[in-house]
Amino acid sequence: MKIDTLYRIFIRNPEISTDSRNVSKGSIFFALKGESFNGNQFAAQALKQGSSYAVVDEQKYVTDERYILVDDVLSSLQQLALFHRMHFNIPVIAITGTNGKTTTKALINSILIKRHHVVSTFGNLNNHIGVPLSLLNIKDNTEIAIIEMGANHRGEIAKLCELALPTHGMITNIGTAHLEGFGNIETIVRTKTELYEYLDKKGGTIFFNKGNNILADHLSEIGCEKISYGGKSGNYSGIVISSVPTLELKVLIDSNSLALKTNMFGAYNFENVLAAIRIGSYFNVEINTIIDTVESFKPNDNRSQIVNTAVNTLICDAYNANPTSMKLVIDDFLLMNSVKKVLILGDMFELGENTEKEHLKLIKYVSDKSFSRIFLIGKTFSTVNQTLQIPAFIDVDSFVKWLDKNPIKSSYILLKGSRGMKLEKIINYL
Repeated sequence: MKIDTLYRIFIRNPEISTDSRNVSKGSIFFALKGESFNGNQFAAQALKQGSSYAVVDEQKYVTDERYILVDDVLSSLQQLALFHRMHFNIPVIAITGTNGKTTTKALINSILIKRHHVVSTFGNLNNHIGVPLSLLNIKDNTEIAIIEMGANHRGEIAKLCELALPTHGMITNIGTAHLEGFGNIETIVRTKTELYEYLDKKGGTIFFNKGNNILADHLSEIGCEKISYGGKSGNYSGIVISSVPTLELKVLIDSNSLALKTNMFGAYNFENVLAAIRIGSYFNVEINTIIDTVESFKPNDNRSQIVNTAVNTLICDAYNANPTSMKLVIDDFLLMNSVKKVLILGDMFELGENTEKEHLKLIKYVSDKSFSRIFLIGKTFSTVNQTLQIPAFIDVDSFVKWLDKNPIKSSYILLKGSRGMKLEKIINYL
């Protein structure tokens, strides 16, 4: 089926489903394939659950007119998203980077919706599937779209740009992450800055942190509009007053020094807040509204969250982890004014051949710090841990069993690890 024909069907049925267990009535189900599943096999179930159409790429599953046969389901989803995107002449802000993408996107969204109709990436659906789904959420009344972009390999940001056609963009920062796909930090830099190259080629606008030397160096030959924030001085710069238990800062805006108190833990969120303030101001949100919004913003999904249980105070930052973000949050946690600070670290994923080396470096880094207790969870931590003073558990379930007999009380506790470790399962036992 041609994309323009599929698009006419989409206009009549503007909801997209990719999970047959959770379809919207009247939606179009796209039968995507994965390493361990074939969405074509679930097309009939999706139709039974309420989808109006099912897009499949295997003839044998087509049994009536509700099935739409295409050469490749994923490619068709992406082409449909691009076709839809091309119907809108609106700002599309692309956000990528090693750390802080989702939090920065959420902050920017919370500010821009005070003045504009905004569509933004849901959660961290920022890959070759998530970006098309986000684009297809753009409605006739949408004034600005915020699209988060993630990458595991060179060239992925460039491909996502060709789908989303961003007009504006920012890179939060660049650090050590996903080394399994990239191989080294230089490749990470080249991949993330593909966003700069796209915007330069298309005459877009780049928001950048003057205080980040890596990013600033890559902007020297970029000729498109560049909007700065951060740095040691100047407009939209600032200083951290306190990072624990929540981030407090002062920001210089149009010669006015403004104090903010956020609900987020950690100085590493300072750059995210500055970026959100700068972008909100650029899109004409009143500065008092921006400040009020930042101060009332509450993170979720185990990102820089402070959770008070009956017996402990938890710092939950367990949605993602890499060597850079690990060290940043640990350094801030060390500043907590508490005698009983407990560190619970889960394995970091997607580090490739550097996996054991990076985990061992982290163990050495925390072993001589002023923590009352340290616990390591995961196969890699358990394999490389040579410090008898630090207990290691093969998985979360093993640690929960230990906690059941050895409860932790009256402590500040940091939970940090990759999403796949599911450290959030521990919260109910703390």
